[in-house]
Amino acid sequence: MRKSAYLQGPRPLGFALGAIFLVWALAVARPAGAQTPVPPVPDDEVNRVARQLYCPVCENVPLDVCDTPTCIQWKEEIRSMLAAGRSETEIVDFFVSRYGMRVLAVPPPRGIGLGVWLIPALGLPAAGLWLASRLARWRRPAPAPEVPPEAGSDEAARALDRWVRENW
Repeated sequence: MRKSAYLQGPRPLGFALGAIFLVWALAVARPAGAQTPVPPVPDDEVNRVARQLYCPVCENVPLDVCDTPTCIQWKEEIRSMLAAGRSETEIVDFFVSRYGMRVLAVPPPRGIGLGVWLIPALGLPAAGLWLASRLARWRRPAPAPEVPPEAGSDEAARALDRWVRENW
C-alpha cells in the first residue's frame, strides 16, 4: 500500500530549495527595504515651520510650544510634508488655505494684515507727539488771573497801613 504524499514527510531536495529561496529573498529584500524609508525629519525643522502657525485650539499659543492632541497631529502632518519635500511656504499656505488666516503667527504685510503693521508704526509716533504736547502744556505755569481793580483800594490800603502803625 502506498502512503499519501502528506504522510511521506518533506522531501530533502524540496526543503533545501525552499530554504535557499528564503535566504535569497531575505538578502534581496533587506537592502531594497533599507533604501525606501525616508530619513526622519528632525524636530527643529518641524518647529521652525510650526513657529509660523498658531494652535487651532488654544488662544495665542504658537504651535511649536503647544502639546494638545490637535497640535501634535499638525506637527506630524508638517513632518510628513517636509519628508515629502514640500517647502515651508507650501506647508504654511496649505494650513492657511485649510483653516484661514487666523492660524498665522505673523500676518502677511498685505491686505488687512497691512493694518497690523501700519497702525503701530504710525500710532506710536502720534501718541508720543500727543503726550509731549500735553506734558509741555502741563509744565507751563498758568497765567495768573487778573483781579479787576476795586475803586478806592489804594485809599483802603493807606488807611489800613495807618491803623497798623498807630495801633501796633
